Amino acid sequence: MDDDAAKVQAWAEWLGAHAVPVFTVGLIVLLVVATSALLLFRRHGVRMVGGKLSRGMLLSICLAVGAGMLMATASVFAEMMEVFEADDEIGLFDSRLTETLSRELSASTLRVFGTLTHLGDPITLTALVMVVAVLMLVRRQTTLAFGWVLACAGGALLNRGLKQIFERVRPIHDHGFAVAEGYSFPSGHTSGAVVVYGMLAYLCMRLLPSRWHLPAVLLGTTLAFSTGWSRVFLQVHWASDVVAGFASGLAWVTVCVVAMEIARRSPHTLFSSR
Repeated sequence: MDDDAAKVQAWAEWLGAHAVPVFTVGLIVLLVVATSALLLFRRHGVRMVGGKLSRGMLLSICLAVGAGMLMATASVFAEMMEVFEADDEIGLFDSRLTETLSRELSASTLRVFGTLTHLGDPITLTALVMVVAVLMLVRRQTTLAFGWVLACAGGALLNRGLKQIFERVRPIHDHGFAVAEGYSFPSGHTSGAVVVYGMLAYLCMRLLPSRWHLPAVLLGTTLAFSTGWSRVFLQVHWASDVVAGFASGLAWVTVCVVAMEIARRSPHTLFSSR
């Protein structure tokens, strides 16, 4: 084993042995970043350059950028898949981290994350999508309801398509706190949680008073992050599956939010401060 591979596996063992503190610190850092980003957005806003572009042209540009993001993500995934097949550093990291977690995590920790992971179950997310859609229709927010359903359904289809492309086998787990079937890469629970809770935070920012915006963003961030990493803790996904789920989910949410903003605003402004 060369030095680089040994270092990668040593890092994986350290992370596995300190998984809960690392998860906690990571969540805190992410919440601080999300808070800072929202405050900067409120203060400065983001305006389009070139106000003479038509709304249709802006939408076309948005979709082109979104397609580019998704293609770039797919390209990275393809490179990762070659690494998996070659049993290179990412594969070694995934394997050693999963082995360490299976050895180090207590039953009580697994039970907690076994509960958290249900936040990303298909039945949970589907029920949430339906309830929110009905509530928006009752409030006569037809366009938002349509965009919400389309974004969530599109994210699910994207993940299913990627799984069929990569066909990565899941890690073996026998602790009994979670059951998972099908292909592993990218994580469906992770991407689904990012899309649904991310879009829900966006809807809250659109429909609720400003005092609820930060709590909505922080709650959505916490739910998505916790759901994703619960899959690693439960050893039903490799760590790289979850990272890929975050990446694909975030790319799709970005495309959907920008498209919905373009659809509702004047040709001169993409985003603006409230």
